[in-house]
Amino acid sequence: MPRWSADGDLSVRIWKGRYDIDDVWEIVHRPENDASRFELIDGKLFEFPPAGFQHGVLAAEMYYHLYNANKRVCLGLTTARCGYHPPGDRWTLLGPSAAFTRTERVQYPLAEKYVARVPDLAVEIASFCNPLDWIHDKLPKYLQNGARLVWIVIPDKQSAEVCRLDENGDIQTESIDADGSLSGEDILPGFELALAALFS
Repeated sequence: MPRWSADGDLSVRIWKGRYDIDDVWEIVHRPENDASRFELIDGKLFEFPPAGFQHGVLAAEMYYHLYNANKRVCLGLTTARCGYHPPGDRWTLLGPSAAFTRTERVQYPLAEKYVARVPDLAVEIASFCNPLDWIHDKLPKYLQNGARLVWIVIPDKQSAEVCRLDENGDIQTESIDADGSLSGEDILPGFELALAALFS
């Protein structure tokens, strides 16, 4: 799992014990945890500090662009900071900065708590509170459980990574530089977002 340390500047706390999604729901509603973010991988609970300003702005921008693109075509639902867990897996909980799920995969009525599936498209912002190594480590949880695209936005390099499974079921990563753009492909047809516009 994570190759980065739980100590030091990242201030990432790994909780002792084994947890499930119901435990996380209870923990995040404690008043002392209002400012923290939690994710759960195979029963191991990770607590992250609040996002920095740059991270927050980019997350909001990504949600805004996805929401507006979908509003024109009405193909699904866009979410921000929503908790997702793979179907049948109560020991994993993912919290992408923004996500899009096509209508045919949306479960109704909408869950009050966490969504029992992963989105078709997940957006992760790499930052001190969401280390790139951590994002790479949890990619299989997205892509092997129904996600078709994961976009990793990397502010330090003004770039992005587009991650998907290849024909053999292996994770394939495509690097997009500052002159490139992100495409909704067949998940959100017509969506194009130039990284230059995102980072301007």
